[in-house]
Amino acid sequence: MKSDLPLAVWLAVLCLALLCAAPALAQQGRNDFDPAHTRLGFELRTRWGQVLDGVFRRYEGSVEHLPDGRQQVRLRMYTRDVEIIDHERYGDWARSEKFFDADRYPVVTFTSKPYDPMLLYDGGTLEGDLSIKGISRPRSLQVAPADCARAAVDCDVVATGAVRRSDYDMDDWMLAVSDRVVFVLRARIRSGKTP
Repeated sequence: MKSDLPLAVWLAVLCLALLCAAPALAQQGRNDFDPAHTRLGFELRTRWGQVLDGVFRRYEGSVEHLPDGRQQVRLRMYTRDVEIIDHERYGDWARSEKFFDADRYPVVTFTSKPYDPMLLYDGGTLEGDLSIKGISRPRSLQVAPADCARAAVDCDVVATGAVRRSDYDMDDWMLAVSDRVVFVLRARIRSGKTP
């Protein structure tokens, strides 16, 4: 009987994992991001070590449930509504033609490749395409392991990814502001369904 305990424990863990994943695997359709619990932003560093915290005040985000059980994230972040927290001048610069060029390129998009829903629980790499100023490049985000049993419902899904702004023709102020931009996404879905 004692030798069966590890197998029983293993089966219990497997059943729990399947129960958590089952709604996602069975569900089709789309869940939109919950604006009350979602923050899409980025960080820049000045040459003096100052961190500039940027945020997209307006965005559209969703998780699509594909027929094969995988999921796909789609994000549209509007550059006209970008702010640099507590730095109005840097905010003006971020919206200008020197950075996002919001008048000509009002949207930054990220579309993930289809992924297994367990990525939200286990963490790992989320591959996709990031488009800024009409330039699209393959990029990846690192998804942190979930802090709760219903990721994106009861706790944030946290993903980060770094890009070089010079790859997107955003190379103004290189002496003052680092080339590296770190995107920080904290998201939950609007409905109570597990993604």
